[in-house]
Amino acid sequence: MLRDNLIADLTENFALRIIDMYRYIRNEKQEHVMSLQVYRSGTSIGANVSESKNAQSKADFINKLSIALKEAGETEYWLKLLFKSQTISEKEYTSIQNDLNIIIGTLVKIIPKTKENMDAEK
Repeated sequence: MLRDNLIADLTENFALRIIDMYRYIRNEKQEHVMSLQVYRSGTSIGANVSESKNAQSKADFINKLSIALKEAGETEYWLKLLFKSQTISEKEYTSIQNDLNIIIGTLVKIIPKTKENMDAEK
């Protein structure tokens, strides 16, 4: 259902950044709980976007992207906690949060547009 792969590329690159961050936080900062949480939610965004490519219907497509958006919201929460607990620096936080904001903004545009197209087909 995705015509271009912008969101797929964004989320894959973001997942790779999350994996690097996870390794750094776990190994260098010895923080295991929050690092695992951000790892799970941050990589899940792209996994759900990837699943949406093989959606069985537009409704399924919207559902997968909606789950990706929820995971992005959870990731935002864990990143904020990592920053506020001084586990990551402001520079690290701002950089990865900017990438996440682009992903969220893209998903927020795709989901309603797809819903509009669905309604127009009825």
